Amino acid sequence: MLLLRCPLLLLLLPLSSRPQKLPTRDEELFQMQIRDKAFFHDSSVIPDGAEISSYLFRDTPKRYFFVVEEDNTPLAVTVTPCDAPLEWKLSVQELPEEASGEGSGEPEPLEQQKQQITNEEGTELFSYKGNDVEYFVSSSSPSGLYQLDLLSTEKDTHFKVYATTTPESDQPYPELPYDPRIDVTSLGRTTVTLAWKPSPTASLLKQPIQYCIVINKEHNFKSLCAVEAKLSSDDAFMMAPKPGLDFSPFDFAHFGFPSDSNSGKERGFLKSSSKFGRQTSSKPRVDLHKVCIGNKNIFTVSDLKPDTQYYFDMFAVNTNTNMSTAYVGTFARTKEEAKQKTVELKDGKVTDVFIKRKGAKFLRFAPVSSHQKVTFSVHSCLDAVQIQVRRDGKLLLSQNVEGVRQFQLRGKAKAKYLVRLKGSKKGASMLKVLATTRPNKQSFPSLPEDTRIKAFDKLRTCSSVTVAWLGTQERNKFCIYKREVDDNYNEEQKKREQNQCLGPDTRKKSEKVLCKYFHSQNIQKAVTTETIRGLQPGKSYLLDVYVIGHGGHSVKYQSKLVKTRKFC
Repeated sequence: MLLLRCPLLLLLLPLSSRPQKLPTRDEELFQMQIRDKAFFHDSSVIPDGAEISSYLFRDTPKRYFFVVEEDNTPLAVTVTPCDAPLEWKLSVQELPEEASGEGSGEPEPLEQQKQQITNEEGTELFSYKGNDVEYFVSSSSPSGLYQLDLLSTEKDTHFKVYATTTPESDQPYPELPYDPRIDVTSLGRTTVTLAWKPSPTASLLKQPIQYCIVINKEHNFKSLCAVEAKLSSDDAFMMAPKPGLDFSPFDFAHFGFPSDSNSGKERGFLKSSSKFGRQTSSKPRVDLHKVCIGNKNIFTVSDLKPDTQYYFDMFAVNTNTNMSTAYVGTFARTKEEAKQKTVELKDGKVTDVFIKRKGAKFLRFAPVSSHQKVTFSVHSCLDAVQIQVRRDGKLLLSQNVEGVRQFQLRGKAKAKYLVRLKGSKKGASMLKVLATTRPNKQSFPSLPEDTRIKAFDKLRTCSSVTVAWLGTQERNKFCIYKREVDDNYNEEQKKREQNQCLGPDTRKKSEKVLCKYFHSQNIQKAVTTETIRGLQPGKSYLLDVYVIGHGGHSVKYQSKLVKTRKFC
């Protein structure tokens, strides 16, 4: 027979002179009641064939009831702890059939019935203590009133309970394959590939199953309920109802669980996503990620950190019932980063450095003589890079560098310097690096803060353009080059050609306009102008200015796109 499936259990147990039969399961009525979640509001009745979710306060026991009408009835009870270990016990006692006094046919008051039932200690059938998903299964259970007692001694917690008298036909939980382990088939520095055998519920019974992967750095999880509790471990999650107040075990949103409208949405791995339940910013998100991938049985987790241990859990979810079963979790450590080759810097010599996108390079400088100061000059040819300098392990400098920068640090006898250069996220980086203990030996030219070239529109003609640029107080050589470009040449193309480390030696001789020396002791007057002649009417030209230092190394100003007048 079936479990009782309405919250009127105690009303249906009158201790009258007439024995009364408990109702059996009306499937159509039952399905309607399960869809109406308010039906079990503040109920201590476990419905037949439906999973309920509820809440336990620490050290406050909770008791649930259900009735089995006939002997030799199959019975299965599943208890799922969410975020704390539980103590639970299943017991049974005989149903009271008659009232003790002369019956009038009128049922006794509800509280009196409840007291008479619960004051008797039933026969214990099963007990468990822990945080595993645990089952009681019997192919032949006696009739009677069944009691499920639950207690959490560790903290306030959520849990789930499922009971059925038709375990063979219901099968709401996906079945695990004969080998329920997750296999790590490939391991990289930032990726791990996982594979597992499909659930027979999908492959044989053809029920809709999807697989959800959970990744974290702490431990494996034994249930999807525990994962959701961890994902929701914020202030909203702990806003549980006060003892004695009415609350619905189905009202998940109040306790940090997703509502129906959210339960089917997948969570993308390593992407920010909305919190379950109420919004709060009082605590940071836990380092835990869940992604549902449909019915595939192989998946590659990416964007992991090198040399880091991760725990992987897989859950088969029946999308019809939204109930899940856990595979046996696994763990793996990603591979270490390839050991970086350290480049030796020689005193006073420029070293070219190439760094992959998001990559890093290490440079070592060990002066052979005693020194009071060390100068590091860095020329970033493309995007900004980050530089860190350590002396004998102590961090002395950490800055972003764009263009040409010079850093002077205090020296120390027999000191060794380690330079770490971290590349840009946008693309590969190219640099020129100079380290020296001789302050006067500077290979890179000094630059003004503004390296733009200004074109004077009013001085434009059909065959010439006039431009100006800033100099410095140091006397340097400036060379200007021109190149004709198409009319559809745009800023994006110009940006791709902004490699400041490419010098005049890479240009055609026909593109050279002139070279000249220039400086000014008054920095406010360190401006020079030049008119470029011999141009074609209505044509576009890309202008480049190179400043060349005493050591022969050059730095390119920002390119300037100009166009001559078409009609004069």
